[in-house]
Amino acid sequence: MIWAMLAIFVVHVLLGLPLFLSLLVTAVTGFLFIDVSMLERLGPQQFFGGINAFSLMAIPLFILAGNLMNASGLTERLMRLARLMVGHLRGGMGHVNVVSSVFFAGVNGSAVADTSALGSLLVPAMRKEGYSTSFAAGLTAGSSLIGPIIPPSIFMILYASLTNTSVGSLFLAGVVPGLILAIAFMAMNAWYARRHGLEARGQAPSRSEVLSAVIGALPALVAPVIIVSGIVLGVVTPTESGSLIVAYVILCGLWQGPLKLAAIWSAVKETARLTSAIFVIMAVSSIVSWLLSYAQIPNQFVVLLAPYVDSPILILLLLSAITFVTGMFMEEVSSLMLLTPIFVPVAMAAGIDPIHLGVIITLNITIALITPPMGACVFVAAAVSKLEITSLFRTIWPFVLVAIAVLLMLIVFPPLTLWLPTLSG
Repeated sequence: MIWAMLAIFVVHVLLGLPLFLSLLVTAVTGFLFIDVSMLERLGPQQFFGGINAFSLMAIPLFILAGNLMNASGLTERLMRLARLMVGHLRGGMGHVNVVSSVFFAGVNGSAVADTSALGSLLVPAMRKEGYSTSFAAGLTAGSSLIGPIIPPSIFMILYASLTNTSVGSLFLAGVVPGLILAIAFMAMNAWYARRHGLEARGQAPSRSEVLSAVIGALPALVAPVIIVSGIVLGVVTPTESGSLIVAYVILCGLWQGPLKLAAIWSAVKETARLTSAIFVIMAVSSIVSWLLSYAQIPNQFVVLLAPYVDSPILILLLLSAITFVTGMFMEEVSSLMLLTPIFVPVAMAAGIDPIHLGVIITLNITIALITPPMGACVFVAAAVSKLEITSLFRTIWPFVLVAIAVLLMLIVFPPLTLWLPTLSG
């Protein structure tokens, strides 16, 4: 049954069928092997059950907050602050790209949105500073991986809903890995700038200029503090936090002037489009996940890896390798939905902390966003930089390797992930 489902899925994906339809055909194939009469009874039940979780309502709210942030001009204020902080250094615009991603990650939590919002502005600026188009586009796609790691994170919310893990603890666990990822890409950018003889441009800003930029960007800088502190302290749920931050961004946008009713409506429509795509994939994936559970795939997977459960690092390396290969050929939400229920029993048997596992899986899934041939961020970066996608596919691998190096560091040193959640109790 499993091999038939896998073959059907691969064939339909290669034929170009939309992913949710490929998953749906795969699910129907599974029911044909079990009992076709169960399809009309359990199919709709699992379809609805896969998205019938209160915590999942936070996803469209955080997406909406990011879209409103772009419409209200807060993104430009964050970029101005980043430019004043690091723009005067050698390879300044590359550093601005990474630091802007760190700032933007604190509200949106979507790598694709990060690539689209920042790439259209920063890729041309990097070209003017002497960067090649391929490196500028690659750094934009690579630094966008910070978005789903630093809270809030759409992938972490999905993982928490699947495993009953604390969203607040996951958010805290993502802070240090996200900053390490940023440092790694800034080091890569510094190496590129030195190797290609890029000189520092401009002078270090004055204190008054930095202070003015901080004041201008303060509403956006406060947003992630509101999100994380409210959830961690138990004042609000993730969904309530999402509602709060949407209201906050709207008020800031109206107060500062640029946000208009038409822009709000446009942000709502874009959020509805993206959310519907995510949720329909989640719903169909939940049917396939139920079929995998019915076929005892998680239990068989535990038995298969039982000889290695005495080595948590080896287990995480094996799970990461599987996730990496799967993410190369499957959309990220469906990969997360399908693999998490299979991986969790193995990780628990190996004594791996579920919070640590959540960050590792999230980073694995996120790396797939810049990995050919399905990496969504690569396609967006190629579009905003007007670069041939095949050319960017050839030059993206150094950025993939940097992200994998950070992943390996987090696997070998769990305290990097668990320090903040432990500190918060």
